[in-house]
Amino acid sequence: MRIEGFDLYRYELALSEPVTLKGTTLHRREGSLIRLTAEDGHEGWGEAAPLPYFSPESLEDTIEHLRATAPELVGRRMPEDIQKSDNGPVLELASLSPSARFGLEVALLNLHAACRGEALPDLRSDDPTKTIYTNGLISGSLEKMLVEAFSMGEAGYRAVKLKVGRRKVYEDMEVVRRVGEILGGGVSLRLDANRAWGFEEALEFAGGISGTRIEYVEEPLAAPARLGELAREWGLPVALDESLVGMLPEDLGRHAYARAVVLKPTLLGGVSRVLGFAERAKALGMAAVVSSSYEGGVGMGALVALAASVGEEPAGLDTYRALAEDVIEAPLPLPAPTVDVREAMEAARTVDVNRLQPLSLR
Repeated sequence: MRIEGFDLYRYELALSEPVTLKGTTLHRREGSLIRLTAEDGHEGWGEAAPLPYFSPESLEDTIEHLRATAPELVGRRMPEDIQKSDNGPVLELASLSPSARFGLEVALLNLHAACRGEALPDLRSDDPTKTIYTNGLISGSLEKMLVEAFSMGEAGYRAVKLKVGRRKVYEDMEVVRRVGEILGGGVSLRLDANRAWGFEEALEFAGGISGTRIEYVEEPLAAPARLGELAREWGLPVALDESLVGMLPEDLGRHAYARAVVLKPTLLGGVSRVLGFAERAKALGMAAVVSSSYEGGVGMGALVALAASVGEEPAGLDTYRALAEDVIEAPLPLPAPTVDVREAMEAARTVDVNRLQPLSLR
C-alpha cells in the first residue's frame, strides 16, 4: 500500500447546547480531518481535535504538526503488518502531539483496512465484538437528571455517568443518593469529579454516599498524589483519567489501587497507546473504559472500533449528542445503550467534504 494523497481539512460544528469545560463555556466544536489516499484510490479518514482546556496542544499546533508530517508520508509504502505495531503504524507518529497522533494513526489504519476490505476493529483484535455497550451521561437540574436516570434505566443502559464537583458537596451527595435510588442495583453509577475536591471534601462526599452503590469516581482530588490513600484507607473506588496524560502504560502498576482507567485517545495519543493502557490495566485487574472528548463522527467512529477491540466495559461516548451537526452525512447510531459496530463504521466513512474547509499543506 503506497500513500499517494494527503489532504487536510478544518471543521467547525455547532453544539446542541453550550458545554462547560473547566469553567469556560463552548458553543462550537472545532477540529481537523485528515484524508489519506492510496495508489488504488482507497481512502482513510482520521480526526485530530484537541479538547480545549484539557489537551496540552491547540488546534493550530495540531494542524502545523500534521502539515509537517505530510511530506514524510506521501509516496511511502506502508508495511503489511501496520496493525501489529505496539508503537503506532509509523515511527513519525511518536513525535506528534496527542490529538495529531490519534488522527493520523486512525487515518492510516482506516486506509489499511479499506485496502484489505476489512473494518477497523478487525485490524486491532482477532475477535472484536459486534456490539458495544455505552454509558449514558446525565446532567442539568436535579429534576432533569432524575428523569434522565429513569429513562436510561428503562432504555437498558448498563451504566450511567454523572458529573459531580460543580455543586456544594452536600448537594452532590443528595444528587448521587437520589440518582442511585432510581437506578437501583441493575445499572452501574459512574461519577466524574474532574479534580474538583480537596482531600477533606472527598472524605465528606465518600461518607455521605456510603449507602449508595457506585462503580467509581473519576479523579476526585485536585491534588491526585493522595488518590491511593483515598482508595486504600477510606474505601472510595477511584478511576484515573487526567492522571494518565503523560504517563506510560508500564507506569500503571504504581496506581494499582484504581478501580478503572478512562482512556481518551485524543488526550493520550492514539490507538496504540490506548491499547497498551488497556492491556496493562486488565493485567492489574482494572476496568478499561474507552471514552470520548467531544469528537465528531470520524473520531467517534474510531472510538466505537476501539471499544470493540478493548472489551466489554460500557464506553463513554455520550458526548456525541452534544453536537448539533456533524462532518458525516449519516449520523452515528448514538446515543444508545448498545451500538452496532459495523453500522457505526459505515456511517463514519460518509464524510461530506462540502462541510469542511480545505487547508493548504504549504
